[in-house]
Amino acid sequence: MKKEKKGISNLAIVSAFAASLCCIVPAFAALAGIGGLASTFSWIEPFRPYLIVVSIGILLFAWYLQLRPKKVEADCDCEPEKVPFHRSNLFLGFITVFTICILCFPYYTGIFYGPSENNTVYLNGQTEEATFSVGGMTCTGCEVHIESEVSKIDGVVLSDASYEGGKAKVIYDKSKTTVEEIEQAISLTGYEVLGQSDPILSE
Repeated sequence: MKKEKKGISNLAIVSAFAASLCCIVPAFAALAGIGGLASTFSWIEPFRPYLIVVSIGILLFAWYLQLRPKKVEADCDCEPEKVPFHRSNLFLGFITVFTICILCFPYYTGIFYGPSENNTVYLNGQTEEATFSVGGMTCTGCEVHIESEVSKIDGVVLSDASYEGGKAKVIYDKSKTTVEEIEQAISLTGYEVLGQSDPILSE
């Protein structure tokens, strides 16, 4: 039973990691400067809701095993057994908090990319808008990753990505940068540029 409880706690962490792997890998890839890994685990995204349910179910079962009444022999005068830390309520509490933090990872991945570095707005007549179809985005962290990298390009006025729509809209100064340069920046993050609309002249 002791090994069973420890194994259940480990399983909860593994399941939670699997649920958020599609966002954890891009964040750490960005920190390490390995953009090509960004969309490696995007195939996991459709299974994320099921993995979240599994993680929560495992945690609930672990707490049930931890808190259920212990059987005590009626005629036993022996001293209570000292509970090791890895079998204590406190340890399971740490595991629970850690697992929840992992499950919520996609909602705070922006801290790994830093603030967007949008440049000064340029004069009308010099700006154009391009919308790219991007494959591999699975969460808000993916959006922030693309926006952060594209905004570093000199001449980019605004970058706005949407993982739900699979799009990235960029407003840029055509005298400072080009569509090809922006497309290359998106590709270097690890996401795939599937196509783009014709640039629209800003009025």
